[in-house]
Amino acid sequence: MKLILTPLFLLFSVLTFSQAPNSERLNKIKAAIPFMEKLYKEYADKSHFPAVAFGLVVDGQLVHSGAIGFTEIATSTKATSQSMFRIASMSKSVAAMAILALRKEGKLKLDDPAFMYIPELKSMPSLTADSPPITIRHLLTHMAGFPEDNPWGDRQLDTKDEELIDLIKNGISFSNTPGITYEYSNLGFAILGKIIGNVSGKTYQQYINETIFRPLGMNHTIWEYTEAPKNLLAHGYRYEDEIWKEEQLEHDGTYGVMGGLITSIEDFGKYVAFHQSAWPASSAKETGPVLRSDLREMQQPWNFNNLNPSFKYPGGRTCAMVSAYGYGLRWSKDCEGRVGVGHTGGLPGFGSQWQILPDYGIGIIGYANRTYAGMATINTAVLDTIIALAGLKPLPVAVSKILNQRKQELVKLLPGWNNAEQSGIFAENFFPDRSVQHRKKEWDLLYAKTGEIISVGEMIAENQLRGSFTIKGKQGNINVYFTLSPENPALIQQLDFSIAREK
Repeated sequence: MKLILTPLFLLFSVLTFSQAPNSERLNKIKAAIPFMEKLYKEYADKSHFPAVAFGLVVDGQLVHSGAIGFTEIATSTKATSQSMFRIASMSKSVAAMAILALRKEGKLKLDDPAFMYIPELKSMPSLTADSPPITIRHLLTHMAGFPEDNPWGDRQLDTKDEELIDLIKNGISFSNTPGITYEYSNLGFAILGKIIGNVSGKTYQQYINETIFRPLGMNHTIWEYTEAPKNLLAHGYRYEDEIWKEEQLEHDGTYGVMGGLITSIEDFGKYVAFHQSAWPASSAKETGPVLRSDLREMQQPWNFNNLNPSFKYPGGRTCAMVSAYGYGLRWSKDCEGRVGVGHTGGLPGFGSQWQILPDYGIGIIGYANRTYAGMATINTAVLDTIIALAGLKPLPVAVSKILNQRKQELVKLLPGWNNAEQSGIFAENFFPDRSVQHRKKEWDLLYAKTGEIISVGEMIAENQLRGSFTIKGKQGNINVYFTLSPENPALIQQLDFSIAREK
């Protein structure tokens, strides 16, 4: 085949691919809402939920909320998106955010021993003589060595501070030495609540209200159920003997920081939107109670939890899932690379879950007023359904100026590689790793298969210094992938060509 050596820079940017406009994307998501509501209704009926409330957060906005059933059966009070449910362990990330707010104020460090802020911990016996001190980071990530305590912890909400200190003085029973493994601990977050109080000089409730809820406009989020308007408070129920039996609500107390929050879909949607605002990283003005980098730090997988090679999505497809714990947050990543961040919640009378998919810009919140209602399953099904129906793809990474510049400079060198070694765009390793003669030979073989170049596609970034684009030919396409060096200005250190597979 005769090669047609048309300078590629003349064809640059003729072909482009772009994400659908936000309005178009949002309309596609909204079109899936009837299916979302149907899924919640079917799940609530099947699971015997007196009520279920839900909200969909997209690109930092609560775009839809709804509710089904009754928050109080005896009075037939209908649930709404303003109804106030106890959200149980969804409270934990709020406590973690308060710790990071105190760090932002310069009042503590995450690797500080916890005994610096609760002196009684210093003399508490350890499991072994070589156990390290429990740190704040250990407490945030369920790595303090305390035993899993959900059944016991769920009945401790109204415990007093003095009782927590007495427990510490009497010695806490450890299941592991600190710092080596994950084990879920409500007690650990109660200790964090006490640290928040001791460091701030306020109750943890007051500090969180002033530092987090008020700046976010969460004016209908409370700790004590007696402060809720009667028509808005969700009562909790147990489904037993084929009837609903009302659970007694617990008052607020020392352990409320781990699971006592009471809030609505509309209010908590503001908190979820704030977490979404951390993605992608940007130079925009900081407006939240903690930095966006703090949010991203919270959302990282700090403590491995589980690998499930046979995880099944509610629709039936198998996709391996790895999970970990961040700071008061659960983290997961599936076989398709889909990352989820959020938390479940369960108490006598209630079940809840929220989750965001940072790469997709969508998030979900779900509450139910039945004991330990499993909301993670339905929320996962809803997000999966929305992605499928709206045809959502991970949001594109913005192409950096230097990445786009190097692409344009590279295109100008092809197909002849003329004066490539003198171009100044390649790192010092580039030609010693593979000579220009070998690189040109590789290119010519591919070029012979694809034929005359028609256009050059848009840069698709993996990050600020790595990405790919496609060169379209008459008989086929060539994928171009390159990585830049850490120098300033960054230079091309790796470059790969390959025939694009037909889709």
